[in-house]
Amino acid sequence: MKSITRRSALVLGGAAAGWAAARTFNSDLPVLDGTTRLDQPPTGTVMNDASGLSSTPIHKHLVLSENADDALIAAIRKELAEAASANRAFNVGAARHSMGGQAIPRDGTAVTFDNGTVEIDSASQSYRVHAGARWSQVIAALDPNGWSPTVMQSNNDFGVAATFSVNAHGWPVPYGPMGATVRSLRMILPSGDLVTCSPEQNADLFNMAMGGYGLVGVILDLEVGMVSNARLVPTFETMAASAFPAAFQAAIEEPAVTMAYGRLNVERASFFEQALLITYRQTDDQTALPPASGSGWMSHVASRLYRTQLGNETMKSFRWWNETTLGPAIGDGEVTRNSLINEPVVTLDDRNPDRTDILHEYFVSFDAFDAFLTACRDVIPASYQEFLNVTLRYVAQDDQSDLSYATTPRIAAVMSFSQEMTERAEADMRRMTEALIERIAQDGGAYYLPYRPHARLDQLARIYPGAANFTANKRELDPQLILRSNLWDSYLEQL
Repeated sequence: MKSITRRSALVLGGAAAGWAAARTFNSDLPVLDGTTRLDQPPTGTVMNDASGLSSTPIHKHLVLSENADDALIAAIRKELAEAASANRAFNVGAARHSMGGQAIPRDGTAVTFDNGTVEIDSASQSYRVHAGARWSQVIAALDPNGWSPTVMQSNNDFGVAATFSVNAHGWPVPYGPMGATVRSLRMILPSGDLVTCSPEQNADLFNMAMGGYGLVGVILDLEVGMVSNARLVPTFETMAASAFPAAFQAAIEEPAVTMAYGRLNVERASFFEQALLITYRQTDDQTALPPASGSGWMSHVASRLYRTQLGNETMKSFRWWNETTLGPAIGDGEVTRNSLINEPVVTLDDRNPDRTDILHEYFVSFDAFDAFLTACRDVIPASYQEFLNVTLRYVAQDDQSDLSYATTPRIAAVMSFSQEMTERAEADMRRMTEALIERIAQDGGAYYLPYRPHARLDQLARIYPGAANFTANKRELDPQLILRSNLWDSYLEQL
């Protein structure tokens, strides 16, 4: 079995690496090319996120690893009451890979959940999982028993409740966001009340919390659906970018296809002119599946190749050749479903203190994909940002989340940029992001909320028409506004 050659041979689509932690800073950082660095933090206890650009002062940071029982409930209630009494913000997170302070409470109490409890119920094809469990822990528990997460984020470092809270999706098809696979959850409201929520019970709270960025309540545990693990084999198809939507739609509608994603070429001279579609189908032999593998040496080789694209158009062309020609030649072996999704984001760690990986994500309908390509060609190459990768995934229509980004079936375009950590680069990124959002919104598309806070308030209000109602319901549920973060402070509070 050639499992190490799977997506590693194709070079993984980037997500910025880096675990957030509360730290104390007492020294200045250097200046680059006469410009001010954006990661220069204030003195004192601060928390940052994966961007390295969100240094935020906090009151305190707690790591809680208790089981989701009476002790944890009591601890959360105590901290919520103390925060309310002192008029401090409160927020719970796990890996904090969001890139604009969406999981950081300014001057408040930050709680990190760190517990990997997973209980399998094979009869109901579900598992009960602690809110802070990472997806790597879920896979480790499910895999020996023949099961696999129905939907998870594309990397295994993230927390399960965090995935629900940002309404993240994956690349198994034909599913929507991970939240659609959650059957129920237990949550402590700002009042201290413990409630059980599901699509049938307290559905209004469930829909608020799904993609509610921790602003609704503190999730303790979740019951989540699972599917059988399977041995899969990939197929690769290169085509003109304009042909991708039809080919992708056909693949999604094929019952045998269980995993699918795409890529676009990123050389500036022929930007977004070609597409690659990768699909996975079950093999005839589903006996004696091997254990889920971790990140192999090929992933690290691919990571270094990924980095050589920086400022190098020749290497961007070489990487595209590697993905479309060499990768399919050596990476066509069988692999299990769990091995495909068991990839840590740290594989693509930049290791460059002067730059940071910045993600964008846009959701466009299939019939608006050509307009999306045109918008990207007009806007992105005109910036001086280094564009490294785009991965295309499918998201089924989401009618649950109050802040749904997929009001119709969508193609999700996950983009990775390498940005200088300077004010100049940040200003350019903001200008480019506003322009790209505006163009994509004209054709009914949406942008994703967990990344840099560069959208204008009017853009958020227009693209997420449920935001004003979400804000009103939040104020009624949490009149003291205990559960806060930069997403609330910079955007939702103003609606």
